[in-house]
Amino acid sequence: MEVEREPSEEPPPTMMEEVEAEAIPVAKEPPRIHRLDQSVVNRIAAGEVIQRPVSAVKELVENSLDAHSTSINVVVKDGGLKLIQVSDDGHGIRYEDLPILCERHTTSKLSEFEDLQSIKSMGFRGEALASMTYVGHVTVTTITAGQLHGYRVSYRDGVMEHEPKACAAVKGTQIMIENLFYNMTARRKTLQNSADDYPKIVDLLSRFAIHHINVNFSCRKHGAARADVHTVATSSRLDAIRSVFGVSVARNLMKIEAADDDVSSSVFEMDGFISNSNYIAKKTTMVLFINDRLVECTALKRAIEIVYAATLPKASKPFIYMSIVLPSEHVDVNIHPTKREVSLLNQEAIIEKIQSAFESKLRNSNEERTFQEQVCGKLSI
Repeated sequence: MEVEREPSEEPPPTMMEEVEAEAIPVAKEPPRIHRLDQSVVNRIAAGEVIQRPVSAVKELVENSLDAHSTSINVVVKDGGLKLIQVSDDGHGIRYEDLPILCERHTTSKLSEFEDLQSIKSMGFRGEALASMTYVGHVTVTTITAGQLHGYRVSYRDGVMEHEPKACAAVKGTQIMIENLFYNMTARRKTLQNSADDYPKIVDLLSRFAIHHINVNFSCRKHGAARADVHTVATSSRLDAIRSVFGVSVARNLMKIEAADDDVSSSVFEMDGFISNSNYIAKKTTMVLFINDRLVECTALKRAIEIVYAATLPKASKPFIYMSIVLPSEHVDVNIHPTKREVSLLNQEAIIEKIQSAFESKLRNSNEERTFQEQVCGKLSI
């Protein structure tokens, strides 16, 4: 028996109609755009520049090199989270500059944007020290030539916490960062849970030490009597490599050079040391300096690995130390927050010529080794 509907009753909605009704977006007001508070902006920027403890060490060591230091000492506690201390014997910081030392975009290395085309210093943005004060507690002790005493001052969020205090000091500057990332919980936990940064810091100092051979470097854990990096200024690059990476690496290296002065394609000079066919390692070690700046170049690394794989077919990975010098205006150093990467004018042509130099050197080395083995084989019969 059918139930009669009242004339005014509407039939119940079908399932399709219900889905369509749910799919109709409810009109919402667009979110308001607002200006971020400056302290939020600064902390976000700081997290980009100082990504982990080794980033802070790199920035501080480069500042020491810019100050013409001949001795740089690094002390680290808890992988750099508890303490990073970098001491140098450079020219120091003027008393009158201390109030703005850790403000963002204050620097002694750059005045105009055009200066970037001829920049010789490692730093130039005036961001690193400021960034450290937004994610850690920074204390600076410094003395300049001719002064009877130095000054010590602490910074937080880019500003001095107190007036500089007179103190005893040795030549140069000491910068101490404590409790790094104390206010960035996720970053700090991630770094505490991962293998600490100390091995990365040791590797970083090792790389600086084999390039800046006129500087004494040391790096040790806080409280340790023995330094894990300890180099003395030398006139021999190979001696520096031997001191840092060991005899087994140094004895299997060959000197390599390449250059080009063709203005239409590429202008550069390259020299370095590369491993021969006797060198055995499970991963590639590539130490690259461009105009004295420690950088990475994935394309160049890949090109060299291809040459090694083709020329020396065994699975061992190479050791490469390379220093490339180009006109300053041919290098863009301002493409990465940490200045770890650079962009080169005529990069493809430069890589191709360096790859060709490696190929030639390795092939000649391989042929000499084969010849020597054949001669030795005949003599032993």
